[in-house]
Amino acid sequence: MNNKVKFNICNCHYALQRAAEDGEMAFDTPVAMPGAVSLALDPNGEPESFYADGIEYYIIANNMGYDGDLELALIPESFRTDVLKEEADGNEVLVENANSETGAFALLFEFDGDVRKIRHVLYNCSASRPKIEGKTNEESREVQTETLTVKARPLASGYVKAKTGNRTSAETYEGWYKSVYLPVPKAETGGSGDDTEGQG
Repeated sequence: MNNKVKFNICNCHYALQRAAEDGEMAFDTPVAMPGAVSLALDPNGEPESFYADGIEYYIIANNMGYDGDLELALIPESFRTDVLKEEADGNEVLVENANSETGAFALLFEFDGDVRKIRHVLYNCSASRPKIEGKTNEESREVQTETLTVKARPLASGYVKAKTGNRTSAETYEGWYKSVYLPVPKAETGGSGDDTEGQG
């Protein structure tokens, strides 16, 4: 399949998603997730055809986001408590509770292999509990990674993801991991913004 994205991921962050007072979606400050190994995402949803008059009369868009895996050297404890909702007890032992609901979050990242280091954000993500697995050491030691199955779904507004481009302003690019980027209507930008040569 040619629709899979998998590169050398870096600068991985997550930001908890919550409902703001006005009912719109808002996000907390992004938190770094060190040790990202790989990211593989497949688009979810294929265009559907409507036939009339003996022809393909209309093509129905069906963007249901992305599904895939995020592989990490070790899932950060903050992600386990913030998103997977594991609870620290009185002895600071992380406890998994079947009655807890996992949290929604935005996933921010960039690919080291990109010449311009394009920065991405996926909105409205959820993550499943990782497998518990490991194996004994043999003649050579092999690092045991942990994998999260991630689902990114459209927000109520329809937004699924965003990424920097060749004309993204330097201010937006540099502040990508300070707060989750949300689309701004062109009328509010006051123009096209400064170009970020060699970044985007």
